[in-house]
Amino acid sequence: MQVQCGNCGFSGMFDPARAPDHAFTIKCPKCGNAIQMPGRQQMQNPAEQAPLQTPPPPTPLPVRPGAARINDLLRTMVDLKASDLHVSSECTPMVRKDGEMVPVPGWPPLSANDVKDLMRPITPGRNREQFEERHDTDYAYEIEGLARFRVNLFRDRKGPGTVFRVIPSKIITAEDLNLSKEILGLCRLPKGLVLVTGPTGSGKSTTLCAMIDYINRTRKDHLITIEDPIEFVHENKGCLINQREVHEHTGSFKAALRAALREDPDIVYIGEMRDLETISIAIETAETGHLVFGTLHTSTAPSTIDRIIDQFPGDKQEQIRMMLSESLRGVICQMLCKKTGGGRVAAMEVLIVTHSVSNLIRERKTFQIQSILQTGKSLGMCTMNDSFIDLVKQRKVTPEEAYDKAIDKAGLLGMYEKHGIDTSWLNKA
Repeated sequence: MQVQCGNCGFSGMFDPARAPDHAFTIKCPKCGNAIQMPGRQQMQNPAEQAPLQTPPPPTPLPVRPGAARINDLLRTMVDLKASDLHVSSECTPMVRKDGEMVPVPGWPPLSANDVKDLMRPITPGRNREQFEERHDTDYAYEIEGLARFRVNLFRDRKGPGTVFRVIPSKIITAEDLNLSKEILGLCRLPKGLVLVTGPTGSGKSTTLCAMIDYINRTRKDHLITIEDPIEFVHENKGCLINQREVHEHTGSFKAALRAALREDPDIVYIGEMRDLETISIAIETAETGHLVFGTLHTSTAPSTIDRIIDQFPGDKQEQIRMMLSESLRGVICQMLCKKTGGGRVAAMEVLIVTHSVSNLIRERKTFQIQSILQTGKSLGMCTMNDSFIDLVKQRKVTPEEAYDKAIDKAGLLGMYEKHGIDTSWLNKA
């Protein structure tokens, strides 16, 4: 019998012999719309067969004044070249510009009801339910022709609040970020685990966007991304790219990662390695002949390795240590600094995993990796302090800013003295 979708008009044939006795639904192969079907008896007796109809597509939510107002705020944020927009109850909206919080010009403090009215028209129904249940939710929002935004909606003691992180419409390239040839070499690997780490807001997603774009332009492979939410949108160039969003296209990172192994991937990008099981599957995936990219919130290469191993119970750590020593190929740790003249620039610590590094991981001597970072410049390695020194010498970052962001402040001061960089400002502080 012939079946027609009432949503997109697609028509096709359905074999009545495959139908159950009772009424059921099938999905339109073109648009995914649910098509109501009668039971087998009605199909075989046309006189009793009711006309096949499909429910109309859901009516879109009306655009309320709040949508226009939040769009105005977001346009202002982009015009100011800010990275984040913060809207909180009983506060003036603020943006993070060059790392500092500043009020949005011309906007008064917003009440809790104002924030609700701003957010209601742009929050998907699923996220509204999640917000009511958990008091926070994440999703993506896009203003066509302007940018995509990563959104977190939350509740605090004064009422609802939200944070928008801008995701530029233009794909950031490796050339834009001036990524080193050694980092690009990690993009050409046939298999292994590559980690990009750093605190929240350190630019990990931007660096990985540039690396994925480089892969897309230079390889002919199948790449799967698992994100929450999808940030940069990659169109197919040399690669076939499937981007899956957690809670929208899959239940969780670990579920999507398990499924990815049955989807013939060459490369897998995991937006966040949040739990032990996701980390475990990521390492196994890298071991089985795939190139895996992932992120963690660690600040140095040695601490990244320790953090992964410490996630596991004591009786499993030796096995994970062995697996990691064989699968880990590189760690890029980064930190954003205020750029001289405006904007921000990333300082990067780069660890390329050599046989020596693998041995140190295997032998529980990760504390010695720092010395390999310091002596491995010819292999493309770089300590965070080396990166700070380069940025200061290029006058991209002030010595004060680098010192404020440094973890090893004493070591950085010693390098300032060695390179003849003035530190008289330190005595005035």
